[in-house]
Amino acid sequence: MRHGSSIDLSLLRQGAHSASIATLQRNMGEGARIVDFCIPCNPYFPTPEMFAELSANLESILKYYPSSAETITKQLCTALGLHPQTVAMANGSTELITWIDHLLVKESIAIPIPTFGRWTDQPLETGKRVDMYPLQEADNYQLDLDDYARFIRQRGSRVAVICNPNNPDGGYIPRREILRFVDMLHDLDLVVIDESFIDFVDQERQPSVAAEAGIRTNMLVLKSLGKNFGLHGIRFGYMVANPALATKIGRALPKWNLNSLAETVVHMIKDHEAEYRESLRRLSRDRMRMADELTRVPGLTVWPSQGNFLLVKLGPGWDGVELRDFLISRFGIYVRECGNKLGMTSQYLRFVVRPPEDVVRLVDGMHAYGRYLHSEGMVHLEAESESTDLVHPASRTALTNGTGIHAVIR
Repeated sequence: MRHGSSIDLSLLRQGAHSASIATLQRNMGEGARIVDFCIPCNPYFPTPEMFAELSANLESILKYYPSSAETITKQLCTALGLHPQTVAMANGSTELITWIDHLLVKESIAIPIPTFGRWTDQPLETGKRVDMYPLQEADNYQLDLDDYARFIRQRGSRVAVICNPNNPDGGYIPRREILRFVDMLHDLDLVVIDESFIDFVDQERQPSVAAEAGIRTNMLVLKSLGKNFGLHGIRFGYMVANPALATKIGRALPKWNLNSLAETVVHMIKDHEAEYRESLRRLSRDRMRMADELTRVPGLTVWPSQGNFLLVKLGPGWDGVELRDFLISRFGIYVRECGNKLGMTSQYLRFVVRPPEDVVRLVDGMHAYGRYLHSEGMVHLEAESESTDLVHPASRTALTNGTGIHAVIR
């Protein structure tokens, strides 16, 4: 099995979001395999049988037009037990964030950071004031709802957002507390609860507040089917709100904004509910095991999570950019370095939950990086009396040709 020793690492440094798997695989060439700890997919769903079913019908799926968005939305609501007048379905949750910003955010929006980047980037791009409420490492990045509400009042924010669970730390707020927060801010223009990762929560039986959104005047719940079902490539998500808000967003969306693959999967949801629930059970088990394995890496801090990912902080002397590049170059492992997230630094990484055999590979790679730093440090110490340059000569070469890893002794 060949891994990405020849990968162009500059692909990992472009923009605020991670490079796509397709881009990396094209760059690495035929036969390369990436172990993906970066993109937050469900590794157990869809099942191989479901993919076989999709493959068998691929020609007709791709050849013909999909149904209208209204028709597909009605089918989704039938499967999920929601009222169609309270739902708008779009080509991914990011499309909905864009329309929420354009149509419902008039002047200002409050958002805790760190969080999903589009909640800060999108309104900034359209000239809105973004009031950022910094979560604290000392508090384990747990959001204090009462203090957040005071911050919103003090700043005069007209829209408030909570991601629950939050990305990248996986922090979760119980359902009753979310509803209390929404009721505290009943006079705001809008309160958005982004539940893109809510299905991975096992802390309580019914964590979602979506059913409540249809009867509240200023509440909107965002969902991402791609994240839950492990189908990011299809691009589909939906929102739940009272009929007035749902209709306002729905009317702005194109009539055929959903593709035939999305429609096919929506029709498959009800028939494969048991397999989906089993995938969530397996992922919950793997999340606990993975957290335990990662704690064996010296100096690593691992935060508890209710998402399908874990936030970690590297120990002294370790750098997230260097580690990310080392892992994909030497082990074919792709991880999310969080230095470009507001409220974080390159000491933080987010690892998607994966099966145990992949976690063994990740931990081995991290131990190898630790040994690499140690050996580089020994070479530097031996040369210290001859040079004041803090970068090892081999590393300096790597920096100039852009193909290797550099280690700076701090």
